[in-house]
Amino acid sequence: MEDSQSVATLIGSTASKIQQLQKAFAELESQRALTLNLRWKELEEHFSGLEKSLKRRFHELEDQEKEFETKTRKAREMLQKREAAVVAKEQSSLVRLQEKRDAAVFAITNALEKHRELSSGQPADNGDNGELSVEEKQPEDIKSSFENGNLEVKSYPQLVKLCEEMDSEGLQKFISDNRKNLAALKEEIPWALKAAASPARLVLESLEGFYPSEVDGKKDANLLGLRRTCIMLMECLSVLLSNLDMVSVLALISEDIKEQAKLIAEEWKPKLDALDMDASNGNSLEAHAFLQLIDTFGIASGFNEEELSRLIPMVSRRRQAADLCRSLGLSDKMPGVIEVLVKNGRQIDAVNLAFGFELTEQFSPVPLLKYYLKDARKASSPVKPGNASPTAQTEVSERELTALKAVIKCIEEHNLEEQYPVDPLQKRVLLLEKAKADKKRATEVAKPQPKRPRANGAGYGPRVTNVAADKTFYPRVTDRYMQYVYDRPYVYPGPADNHSHSLLASATYNFTPSHGNYFGNGYQYQTPYLH
Repeated sequence: MEDSQSVATLIGSTASKIQQLQKAFAELESQRALTLNLRWKELEEHFSGLEKSLKRRFHELEDQEKEFETKTRKAREMLQKREAAVVAKEQSSLVRLQEKRDAAVFAITNALEKHRELSSGQPADNGDNGELSVEEKQPEDIKSSFENGNLEVKSYPQLVKLCEEMDSEGLQKFISDNRKNLAALKEEIPWALKAAASPARLVLESLEGFYPSEVDGKKDANLLGLRRTCIMLMECLSVLLSNLDMVSVLALISEDIKEQAKLIAEEWKPKLDALDMDASNGNSLEAHAFLQLIDTFGIASGFNEEELSRLIPMVSRRRQAADLCRSLGLSDKMPGVIEVLVKNGRQIDAVNLAFGFELTEQFSPVPLLKYYLKDARKASSPVKPGNASPTAQTEVSERELTALKAVIKCIEEHNLEEQYPVDPLQKRVLLLEKAKADKKRATEVAKPQPKRPRANGAGYGPRVTNVAADKTFYPRVTDRYMQYVYDRPYVYPGPADNHSHSLLASATYNFTPSHGNYFGNGYQYQTPYLH
């Protein structure tokens, strides 16, 4: 700032310097012996031009300096806000962690005290806080450590009966028959599992039909439904375990149960090699079930982290992906996974995982979404519009429309409207939808209309044109084709049905830059099985 003031002072003194030079020039001219070719007027114009040029450049530099200071100040403010947000999240995480530690210590203390009382022959305290030790606590006694479990299962008491009978097939069938009320079922199953003699064994038995022989899992709707049910039961068991103390968890997930789960995982592992990353499109039930099995039964230590991390792109579209990665201890592998997704045109999934693991500084969401949309538009223009067939033009518009809706959904889910306004994108969606509706309307109108049957059933009578029925027989175009309404939520296009690449045998990722159906609950609904 001091330099700027000194420069301004020097520029301001230019006029006085010019006056001094004028006096010196006049004195020189009065004493000259010869006539000079230069005249003072020419010198004055020359120096005046230099002065104006210097002032203009000086003002430009001042404006640039002010702009730089403004940007610097905004950047510092944004950095301070982000630092404050990070500190707040760290404090919140520490508080939650401390609460969990306190609860675990309290539960272990009560269990040890209970064990000492039982060993010394003193009467046991039958309060809700009392817990048996690992040696004496049996799985069928787990439900006694909670409040009455049947009170939790209000809508479907049959679930409790099926769990008490350890009927895994009946439980699968009941869930399938009531799949329309999947949300209510998912809330009550964890509490119904408490009634089972061994909830963990019941869930393991339900996995027997996950890989049947001579059945194409991608085309058999019943098998797809069964696999979704298997995943849901493992998730419900995880919910149950999360509501138990450590002693109860150890009683439920014994070493024998872990060995059985590990055998199932080892049996499933080779089958994952036949999966195609392109076909899975981030929504693979097989990969999800494998990771959920390892997480629910706590057997991740028996598997290589690199091999597990290679499965993440196959489940990146599912709602549970981020929680599964954290629970399996794969958080440090996420930057590499996100880079793979970006490299293969899966920017939407990359943005979702970047937010899930607070990696938005390393992977900025807005540039990724813009690049995804740009790439989709580029892929949507393979030929010149004049040379493309109507079918090709329709496919081009559909691809761009799908990409636009996916980007808008991602922006709204992560509150990025200030950084990436959705109004231009929504206008483009409306334009494409209108063009689509107009093309459909033109196609329908061009189709030949069927002739109306005559009343007498024979012959050709004179055509009557003033009958009221003629005015209403063909509905108006505006009645047949409703105006497009921009509605949300949006979904992505469905995955392809082909298998080719090996997954666990190689670290190479190759998959198409398209997006499958993604719902908030992570399931991809297909008729006739909806969960």
